[in-house]
Amino acid sequence: MSQEETTPLTSKFEEVQLIYRNRTPAANRPKIKNPQDAYKIFMENWDMDQIELVEECKLMLLDRSLKMMSISSISKGGISGTIVDPKIVFSIALKRRASALILVHNHPSGNLQPSHQDIQLTRNFMNAGKILQIPLEDHLIVTKEGYNSIISDGYVVG
Repeated sequence: MSQEETTPLTSKFEEVQLIYRNRTPAANRPKIKNPQDAYKIFMENWDMDQIELVEECKLMLLDRSLKMMSISSISKGGISGTIVDPKIVFSIALKRRASALILVHNHPSGNLQPSHQDIQLTRNFMNAGKILQIPLEDHLIVTKEGYNSIISDGYVVG
């Protein structure tokens, strides 16, 4: 019998470990009190040469005090859409130990009105967030000229 045949099956697979290194103390994190606070920070982190070219989705991860912990780029698509996979979004949130989320995506057209798909995506993320106890605080649509808040402006009621 060879060594490989006697090796237990479980030793052939990698162990999954969670490791967390906090680089920014909580006292230094900006508090997100309203959609305008989130918009300002997102726009500081957006490639302004791309905002009117392709649709992109980003995620802001918040701690229990609604202070920003991180921003993560979720996806980049075409002129009229991008894929926002909840498995990716919530895996990032869980790994970062986020207590709440804010989604944002741009409309290259400059139209700030949420589409039916935007509203449905927001509902889906609100429901998933309830189950995981990581609530979606807001979902913003942004352009160079401004933003629209799907939750705060009442397009979706949670």
